[in-house]
Amino acid sequence: MSASSCSRGSSTLLNACAVKNPEVDCTAEQSSSDGLLFFQRNCWLEKMQLHFTKDVLPDSVSTDFQNLNKFSEQQFLRLTEILFQFLLEPKETERFMQQLSEFAGEHGMSAGPLRNLMKSVLLVPQGALKKNLTAEQIKEDLVTLGLNEDKAAHFSQQWGEHYAALSRLAVRQTLMVNQLVDMEWKFGVTVGTSEVQKVGNIFLQLKLVVRKGNSTENVYMELTLPQFYNFLHEMERAKASMECFS
Repeated sequence: MSASSCSRGSSTLLNACAVKNPEVDCTAEQSSSDGLLFFQRNCWLEKMQLHFTKDVLPDSVSTDFQNLNKFSEQQFLRLTEILFQFLLEPKETERFMQQLSEFAGEHGMSAGPLRNLMKSVLLVPQGALKKNLTAEQIKEDLVTLGLNEDKAAHFSQQWGEHYAALSRLAVRQTLMVNQLVDMEWKFGVTVGTSEVQKVGNIFLQLKLVVRKGNSTENVYMELTLPQFYNFLHEMERAKASMECFS
């Protein structure tokens, strides 16, 4: 159902109720208005198209992203720094929580709501890694969720800078607990993008097929040529170690 049809259907229903009960009081009118806004809001959430997930997100997620706009530039930069540090070192959960508590204390806010807000923000990079999203796609999703252009641009820039490291980390974590079934790669040359340092650089897109239970899942990553050769070297060392124990 589209947002327009949701709105039209709700308006008709409210008008019909008003005809049957013309002496409706202000409280009832306010309740009807709130109900209409809630209904339209849910329709908007269902219609919202995002790259990092196809699931319908809770209303609280978009609210959290809109609340991020209330932070100053310096505050947002610091929160982004804390978040990407955690993404690069996901085992440091205690440090992550401590940093958020310290941030909240420094700026006179409660730590609990800030932690919940950051949990919503984490949904984007975690989903983006699974779908191999570009910085531009990340930015589009953030703007769709309600973050302003400047903050979305900074976050997506950080994503572009850390993407290779995050991809390698995700692959290592995947291979630690899942069987590698197949691996494919293809080379490319950059012709013009804000996500790499130099035009003309050779890069490689890697696709890993891993077994999870009775099904398989594709894992993607993008590497520079030296990073790829280093990755192959690590894979060969791991294979040799396993053969020693077989």
